[in-house]
Amino acid sequence: MEDKKFGLVHIYCGDGKGKTTAALGLALRAAGRGKQVFIARFLKTEDSGEVAVLRQIPGIQVLPCEKSFGFTFQMTEEVRREAGAYYSQMLEKAAEAAWNEKIDLLILDEVLGACNAGLVEKARLEHILKTRPFGLEVVLTGRNPWESLLESADYITEMKPVRHPYEKGVMAREGIEY
Repeated sequence: MEDKKFGLVHIYCGDGKGKTTAALGLALRAAGRGKQVFIARFLKTEDSGEVAVLRQIPGIQVLPCEKSFGFTFQMTEEVRREAGAYYSQMLEKAAEAAWNEKIDLLILDEVLGACNAGLVEKARLEHILKTRPFGLEVVLTGRNPWESLLESADYITEMKPVRHPYEKGVMAREGIEY
């Protein structure tokens, strides 16, 4: 079969664990085949086990999370405005890299959460997807993708929780959940 060079849109969503893990697995696969990967992480911090090692892998760029704003439900209006400006700028940096740096795979980790919290404009994200460079593969992760976004996706994978240690009071563990 002919290897076609067109990019598709993936959505990894749901309430279960594994959305970021799946996206990063794809990043490793792509980098292992010589593709260029750009990762922007929304609503996250630099304190996650995968960040340092991803930056050591040839072909993978990770946009730094230079600011942390806490959980969206705890943000004041002032913090929410600051976070919105910051995350919107992150999206623009990711789009700029995809357009100007010959990126093969763009991962926008937890961008759905940023959009649903009103920190990134849904319309801007959809515009970026519709006008992306030919061949750019894009992965979006997070919860609650909206209908128009679902309609534009080529892959939709929903992570469904069946059992999670959190239900027994086990908090997030370093090296496993972060």
